[in-house]
Amino acid sequence: MTGNGTGDVAALREEIRRTRVELGETMELLAARADPKALVRHSAEQAKARVREQAALTVARVRERTAQRARLVRVQAYDRGGAVGRGPLPWAAVAAGAVVTAVVLLVVRGRRR
Repeated sequence: MTGNGTGDVAALREEIRRTRVELGETMELLAARADPKALVRHSAEQAKARVREQAALTVARVRERTAQRARLVRVQAYDRGGAVGRGPLPWAAVAAGAVVTAVVLLVVRGRRR
């Protein structure tokens, strides 16, 4: 102890102040843990974050697969389109269309006379 005792009293008061601050912080933490609404809110926020992350991953995966399939379909359509255009079937269809058109025109002209 010091001669007048003021050093011990000041140190004691500082220790009491620190203890009160620590106790207040501890009580706030305990109150937060015991608050059911806060716990539910926190759990809901975590679940939302997980769902958003999973949705973003799924969207990215679907877009990538769709782009791959679209490229594949384009290549296949180009390959098949070239093969069909070179065969006799399109010319036969054009010829048949021309014949049907000619017949229709003849029938319409015949009815007008």
